[in-house]
Amino acid sequence: RLLGAGPETIDKAEDRQLFKDAMERIGQPCVPSKVVTTVEDAEAFAGEIGYPVIIRPAFTLGGTGGGIVNDPRELREITANGLALSPITQVLVEKSIAGWKEIEFEVMRDGAGNAITICSMENLDPVGVHTGDSIVIAPTVTLSDKEYQMLRTAALDIVNELGVEGGCNCQFALHPTSFEYAVIEVNPRSSRTVPYISKVTGIPVVQLASRVILGEKIKDMGYEPGLAPKADYIAIKMPVFSFEKLRGAEISLGPEMKSTGECLGIAKSFEEALHKAFMGAGIQLPKHKKMILTVSDNAKEEAVSVAKRFQNLGYVIYATRGTAGFLGKQGVDVIGINKIEQSAPTLMDLLLGHEIDLVIDIPKQGEHSHDGFLIRRTSIETGVTCLTSLDTANALLTALEDTCEREVSLINIADISY
Repeated sequence: RLLGAGPETIDKAEDRQLFKDAMERIGQPCVPSKVVTTVEDAEAFAGEIGYPVIIRPAFTLGGTGGGIVNDPRELREITANGLALSPITQVLVEKSIAGWKEIEFEVMRDGAGNAITICSMENLDPVGVHTGDSIVIAPTVTLSDKEYQMLRTAALDIVNELGVEGGCNCQFALHPTSFEYAVIEVNPRSSRTVPYISKVTGIPVVQLASRVILGEKIKDMGYEPGLAPKADYIAIKMPVFSFEKLRGAEISLGPEMKSTGECLGIAKSFEEALHKAFMGAGIQLPKHKKMILTVSDNAKEEAVSVAKRFQNLGYVIYATRGTAGFLGKQGVDVIGINKIEQSAPTLMDLLLGHEIDLVIDIPKQGEHSHDGFLIRRTSIETGVTCLTSLDTANALLTALEDTCEREVSLINIADISY
């Protein structure tokens, strides 16, 4: 006998088809998807639902072997690799809903069916970036009460359907402008965010889960089923990467987890917590106040506000000719610079001159050009902070703008209690 989630519950949550069937039984919406065991079946289903799609191998940790694909060639390559890595030779082909918000609920359920939501979290990065690589905010700061109640109710219904005992992590995708949502996945165990959640809420999650799986009831431990305690602090989990030690590794983020650690920023305000989290991750800005900005065509509109905010902070912005021309027409003061294969001076010359603080390089999702790869790798190897998401860039700007003149407060996490 397993304490907590039994074999049937684990199978129902981890097996892609069984999980999809369970969600359909209780009326929970899922992203259009299909479990396949051959490359040919994956290609046929992708043709039905349209590209881009996400490939998720079954029973692999951290999304290993998965990825976003934009065409049949990429699909054949990533699916074949995913099938080889899956211990049961299965992958899930899923419609990409990149741009939706990702929301998580940490839930505790006892053997009598009583459940509480311990904390709600939101990923700063949109769906498509692995949760382990995203900046995570707890509790949620952008959800309306209607959205919060809708997703919390869904999380409680799901853990009851699965029959989880102990901790459970439910992940949702939420449309940014409507109340449409979809269930991404459920982990019938405590997630990697548990130590972080314990610190922001003051609830000893591990102790609580241990007592629950040994037979104690939530009510007997002083908690009311269904009610999420309100945290007094905002906590932000910032992923930490080791790309500088992994020569040749692609640093742009996607469904496959790449971070090797994390740090925590905690404060009474979102802005200060964000500032602390960036400090903890070793991002020390500004120094020279010079940056490189290159973005794919589909991200240029969104990049305008980012560029203007950096300009207002006094940054000199360099960009490739295409990006510079577009931003210039929008009123941004940008210096055009040549691509790597063109005549000097180029982006590479700027980086090797060691006067650049920051590189923001936004590739088209699922696509990675050789030039972009070289810029990202050179940034990391020369000690320059490189961001591959405009959401992360906006978060960094929020921290820089809000805390330029503020003294950072000290929070003793040992004193936080519910």
